[in-house]
Formats: sequence, C-alpha cells, structure tokens
Amino acid sequence: MSPHRAAHRRRPAGQVFGRVLVGALLVVLLVIGGTAFRVWQVARADDRRPVDIVVVLGAAQYHGKPSDVLAARLEQALDLYQDGLTKYIVTVGGRLPGDAFTEAQASKKWLTGNGVPAEKIIDVDVGSDTLGSLEAVADISRQRGWTSALIVSDPWHSLRARTMANDFGLKAWASPARSGPVVQTREVQFKYIVRETGALLYYRLTHAPAETIGDGLG
Repeated sequence: MSPHRAAHRRRPAGQVFGRVLVGALLVVLLVIGGTAFRVWQVARADDRRPVDIVVVLGAAQYHGKPSDVLAARLEQALDLYQDGLTKYIVTVGGRLPGDAFTEAQASKKWLTGNGVPAEKIIDVDVGSDTLGSLEAVADISRQRGWTSALIVSDPWHSLRARTMANDFGLKAWASPARSGPVVQTREVQFKYIVRETGALLYYRLTHAPAETIGDGLG
C-alpha cells in the first residue's frame, strides 16, 4: 500500500476522533454551565412556605457566639419562625477540637436569646459536613413524623443542600440568608458559584460531601 493511500485512510479516523473529542467537551461545558446556572437561579429564589421544620445549617461559632455567616442564617430562620411558617427550628453542626459549644448549640443559644422558646428548637450536633448533618435531620424527622423542610443556608449553597435533603426523603425547599460575608461583593459571589458548581457535580457523581471544615459549605 502506498504511503499516500495509507495517509488517506488515516485521516477519516482522525477526523472522527476529533469530532468525538469536541462533542465530549461541548457536553462537559453544557453540564457545567447548566449546573452553574441552576446554582445561580436557586440562589436568587426564596421558596418560603409553611413547613414542618426550618433547618439552619451550621457554620463557624466562637465560644458560643455565631460567626457572621451563621448569624445571617439564624436571622433568616428567626424571620421564618416569626412569620408563622414553622413551629420548630432545627439547628445543626458539630464542634471542632477544643470548642466548648457545637454549632448547633451556639445556634440554639442565639435563637433562645432572641425569643424562640427552647422547646421549639431541636439542636442536632451530629455531622461535620452538610451531608452528615442532613442525614441526622432526616432520621429525626422520620421519628417525629416531619416530612417538609425549609433549608436555611447561604444562597450559593442552597441548591446542593436542598438536593441532599430531598435525597434523604424530606420534601425540601430553600430560603437562603441574604446578608453576611458571602454575599457582599460580586467577586465573592462568583467564587462561591464556581465552588458550589463543582461541589454539586461532585455530589451527584459520588453522593459524598465536598467538605471544607468550618465554613458550613461542606
């Protein structure tokens, strides 16, 4: 076979491979872009409605005092409770080594200090990430007959947290906090959208948390 004829046969195979590669890259870009759009879209919505429980996802606390991120979430949960959309608030989050309080306990302390009766707050100090915490919330919900929840977190975290809660059998919506450090500038917002896009895709592929200790976005 002449070199010219062999090269002629190789070219179509190379063209097919190139087209497959371009097609695969386009699919990947569409998946990433579509996921980023959904993260942004859900972040902009507030699905507040009557539910069995409002779940406040944990974030850093300092000797029982919520960080600015956690305080913003607690203010949102308090607003939902005062509007009569729930009878119970569930606070979640464990503790780091050396902490005197868990995130759940610090949240309960803040809520009782702002007028919510202690018996209306269930602190679930299980889990070091969102997935573990929501699994514990789902277990308690099954025991108590709760089926619906509003998830309170940061806007960019809302879609992934809501997805996890639904996967555990809760009918969940998101009512994100609109204040706090993670919504202050466009640069910070862009950073968290990128991060949450990757974390949500990772969760959908592995059903494991993309954990970052201490920021409440694991």
